[in-house]
Amino acid sequence: MTNILSPIIKAFKIPELRRKIFITVVIIFIFRIVAHIPVSGVDLAALQALFASNQFLGLLDIFSGGTLANFSVISLGLNPYINASIIMQLLTMVWPKLEALSKEGEYGRGKINQYTRYLTVPLAALQAIGMFALLKNQGIVAAVSPIQIVAIIVGMSAGTIFLMWLGELITEYGIGNGISLLIFAGIVARIPVVFGQTATIFDQQQLINILIFAVLAVLVIAAVVFINEGRRQIAVQYARRFTGGRSAPGASTYLPLRVNQAGVIPIIFAVSLVLIPSFAGSYLAQLPSPQLSFLGRFLVANFNPSSIVYNSVYFLLVVGFTFFYTAVIFNPTKVSDEIKKYGGFIPGIRPGTSTARFLNYILVRVTLAGAVFLGLIAILPSIASQLTGITTLVLGGTGLLIVVSVIMDTAKQFESKLIERSYDVFSKRPI
Repeated sequence: MTNILSPIIKAFKIPELRRKIFITVVIIFIFRIVAHIPVSGVDLAALQALFASNQFLGLLDIFSGGTLANFSVISLGLNPYINASIIMQLLTMVWPKLEALSKEGEYGRGKINQYTRYLTVPLAALQAIGMFALLKNQGIVAAVSPIQIVAIIVGMSAGTIFLMWLGELITEYGIGNGISLLIFAGIVARIPVVFGQTATIFDQQQLINILIFAVLAVLVIAAVVFINEGRRQIAVQYARRFTGGRSAPGASTYLPLRVNQAGVIPIIFAVSLVLIPSFAGSYLAQLPSPQLSFLGRFLVANFNPSSIVYNSVYFLLVVGFTFFYTAVIFNPTKVSDEIKKYGGFIPGIRPGTSTARFLNYILVRVTLAGAVFLGLIAILPSIASQLTGITTLVLGGTGLLIVVSVIMDTAKQFESKLIERSYDVFSKRPI
């Protein structure tokens, strides 16, 4: 136990790290306070009943840290910013001007981040309008004037911008990635509420089901760590070079291909699409036309989180987006050209086209394992609910994937700060 706590004890003895930890904790505390400030004009009791009756909305509420069920001013969360980041990342790959800008070091990254912030504003407004329309159809939002509607949309959009600012403050002055830590804090903050809801229906059978959930959680955590750390290392050999009349010895290194190159981004993409049929069905079911009403009821019945159709489509979308996003961020042809440019080669493989084909061959097989894993993680809440009959514990594999990934990333940054501090102290000692 002492060995586990020793890095934290050492960190609090270092003024710089102590300040970073304090800033991070204060900002997360502010985030949790704002999460309980509701938007006016909403029937909170009806809203919470809606989220309690819908498994998927309950899952979204956990990801938002309870801001959706409270209809907080930050109820949109960081979804608009995440979507804007994904769009900018995709545009960087296909738009030559943005691609050139991304290669200009710190200045280029700063400009792309600025464009991402600009894109977040209209996306937040669109999502605020969609959220308002959804709640209006459910009768949860009372009849309001146009000025009040504008105030709600502007307030929700401003809440997202405020969260984005808090996340950037953590990244700059705190420790870890600010956006990831805020999402992590929102998920963790809802865990006691979820367990409280489960405890209200506690009995002997429920205890067995909770134990099954606990075993599944441990297995998922182990699998997330294993997959996130999994890499296929491809040996790369660099030939001996002659520079300035001197001979530089050849070097040997590895090109790591991660099993999960895409992270949770394919799940975010898939959720955005798999929600469309159910939302469209809810709207069509209320229309006077019998054909459209029948189509709406069909979509609602077949695209709920417990249906086979929903989970099958969800799984296939996650697998497809994993391959798509991996292909965007890792181009075997470009990588092979870079290796060839600096005089490198993969032992047994000719440089150029043969290297690109070899990398693509390995990448497809490695990505397949990661894609299937992400697909299973995405539909895990539905599988667990069907096995145990518990609908209140809807945290699921996606939440655990985010939580474990953020913890691992923050721990690595924390460790690097300690090592950096140790080197600084060592370098300042008199010889």
